[in-house]
Amino acid sequence: MAEKRDYYEILDVSKTASEAEIKNAYRKLAKKYHPDLNPGDKAAEASFKEVSEAYEVLSDSSKKANYDQFGHQDPTQGFGGGGAGAGGYGDFGDIFSSFFGGDIFGGGARRRNGPRQGNDLRANLRISFEEAAFGVEREITLNRTENCESCQGSGAKHGTHQETCSQCRGTGQVTQVQNTPLGRFQTAAVCPRCRGEGTIVKDPCPDCAGRGRVQKQRTIKVKVPGGIDNGQILNLRSEGESGTRGGPPGDLAIHVTVTPHKVFRREGYNVHCDVPITFAQAALGCKLKVPSLDGNLEYAVPEGTQTGTVFKLKGKGTHVLHSKARGDMLVHVNVEVPTHLSEKQKELLRSFEGMMTGKEHKQSKSFFEKVKDIMGG
Repeated sequence: MAEKRDYYEILDVSKTASEAEIKNAYRKLAKKYHPDLNPGDKAAEASFKEVSEAYEVLSDSSKKANYDQFGHQDPTQGFGGGGAGAGGYGDFGDIFSSFFGGDIFGGGARRRNGPRQGNDLRANLRISFEEAAFGVEREITLNRTENCESCQGSGAKHGTHQETCSQCRGTGQVTQVQNTPLGRFQTAAVCPRCRGEGTIVKDPCPDCAGRGRVQKQRTIKVKVPGGIDNGQILNLRSEGESGTRGGPPGDLAIHVTVTPHKVFRREGYNVHCDVPITFAQAALGCKLKVPSLDGNLEYAVPEGTQTGTVFKLKGKGTHVLHSKARGDMLVHVNVEVPTHLSEKQKELLRSFEGMMTGKEHKQSKSFFEKVKDIMGG
């Protein structure tokens, strides 16, 4: 197994870095390596996980203190960062935790008074085929949890402030020393008075009932880029729920659904369209009106056009994502065989067929010559 890198080295900060410096370094690297910005890049995905792991430890004062003392050999996490499954102190601690209600090494009770990133949110957006091709600005309305504006997320009434919990003295956890047949052990658990927050609100904010958080309905403008396709996701940074204790907000993932078109179909940035023409138009050539994303276009169909022929209209497809370029439009010509002919029409066709010399149908001639060679005459 490869040796784990130093968390300070991963975030590129010094050991004396402040909480704000650590948070800013994390946000910069998390944005750089985020999977949404690096689709299919396994190296970026691994770096993102590494950065997130480093921030989880260095942003928590308890975990950071343990890491500064023990490094990756933190006994509260198991030797080598293996945790409970590593077979070291992690397993041993779990056994005693079930008996004594805490971590025997005093560092495992999860503290809540560090900064936390807000939750990510998801929304769905349906747009038309044309809106996906050219881009559009839409509005979506959602409910999300935000920090209370009256108390700025503290939970304390305006003009008052949170007080340090007297039972845990602001640490968010309490410790006990117990004598057991195996010796003397120190256990740690979440403080029952402040529930791990480290602070007490004696005069709660009336607008949020002391929770520091409220539900808000927000209308957000979304710029959908031209060229987006069905099933793709738009990720709006910091439009999720608000973080707590100075933590960054979460993101908003918008899942885009594109309504199918009645005439066009899409492959990548190219648009395809099937256009029927008559036998006479195919044989004699014609000027054909072709529907496109830019309106009807006139195209000169050459004489002798065969069914299945594809004509390319350069630059008439959808926009390319984050570019001024456009894909092409591919027109598939299908020669329609007439039905429900009158006797007069049938007689004219028989007369026309009788005038054929065989030179007019190159494909048929070539086909039957091949059959003759195969069947031996």
